[in-house]
Amino acid sequence: MASSSSSSRPHIYDVFLSFRGEDTRKNFTDHLYNTLIAYGVRTFRDDEELQKGDDIKSGLSTAIQDSNLFLIIFSENYATSKWCLNELVKITECTTAADDQAGKRVIPVFYHVNPRDVGHQWGSFQDAFLNHEKDADQEKKELIGKWRIALEKAAMLSGNHVNNQHETEVIKKIREVIITRLNRTRLHVGDNIVGMDFHLKQLNSMIKTRRDDVYMIDIYGIGRIGKTTIAMAIYNDISSQFDGDCFLQVDGKTSNSGLLELQKKLLESTLKDQSLAIHDHSEGINVIKERLC
Repeated sequence: MASSSSSSRPHIYDVFLSFRGEDTRKNFTDHLYNTLIAYGVRTFRDDEELQKGDDIKSGLSTAIQDSNLFLIIFSENYATSKWCLNELVKITECTTAADDQAGKRVIPVFYHVNPRDVGHQWGSFQDAFLNHEKDADQEKKELIGKWRIALEKAAMLSGNHVNNQHETEVIKKIREVIITRLNRTRLHVGDNIVGMDFHLKQLNSMIKTRRDDVYMIDIYGIGRIGKTTIAMAIYNDISSQFDGDCFLQVDGKTSNSGLLELQKKLLESTLKDQSLAIHDHSEGINVIKERLC
């Protein structure tokens, strides 16, 4: 019943991170967490969100119910933790009961482990379960059975693999998947606008020729025919594919003070850095050249 109630309640968190602390807390998981936070993704990580003195077990259970998507980072020692395995069972329960989108809500990451080892409990996962099964009574044997089923289900889902590639590239792909599945609209442009699909297809065909090029696209026409709306729509459509993005509306009467505010917005939004100190527009020009060009 808890899982069905969680599907009807608003989500406090966009993403819940499940991971083995000793394996990835200070490296991959930390980098992934900070990337998601920088992109405005409300992400639960136990050491960040649980307040001191909270009942950790009930706190995690509530956080799982209050989350939309689940990133499960399977690493070598994941299965040695009863905590992680119980967490995984709870995630499985919350995403399978009366939820036909379960496969889209759980995103496994196989961090230097083989999905087959996870699903079949081979290798380090087999060693972990042999240890769990020592002197297990009937109640614990039933719990171990739930752990095995949860691992099998998660390993069958399409996920991301971290082996010999650069971790930053994997994190970038995960970020894109998360933002796409959250289906966020950055800017409001209205629904069912006549002709919008046609314009978006045309613009995308121009942009997709080479992603590593710099483009300047002019959208011109008489006033109040929807040029800004088209620009906002294409921004919504492609912004998640880039490491940095910003939508600026500029008119021809911008003052020096107004220009400074635009420069600050451009740098803060693109670099995901709120600490930049720029005092005049001339300084802003140099900072933009140094950081963005």
